[in-house]
Amino acid sequence: MKKTLSAYFQRYQMLWAIIVLLCVVWVVSVVLKFFVGGLIHLLLVVAVIAFIYNFLTGRKNPGDSGSDL
Repeated sequence: MKKTLSAYFQRYQMLWAIIVLLCVVWVVSVVLKFFVGGLIHLLLVVAVIAFIYNFLTGRKNPGDSGSDL
């Protein structure tokens, strides 16, 4: 009895689907590692700049809400 290649893939179809899915997830994670790492550093820099700006231009009286009621 000769087994063909297509019969082999049909028998292990679920296994091959899992292997392909894991490879795709791995490639996506490798690519996104660089972009997300840069984005996190950019957000950190923006947060520090916003903190310094609020510190320098903040209200003189923290209890004053600015309303004249």
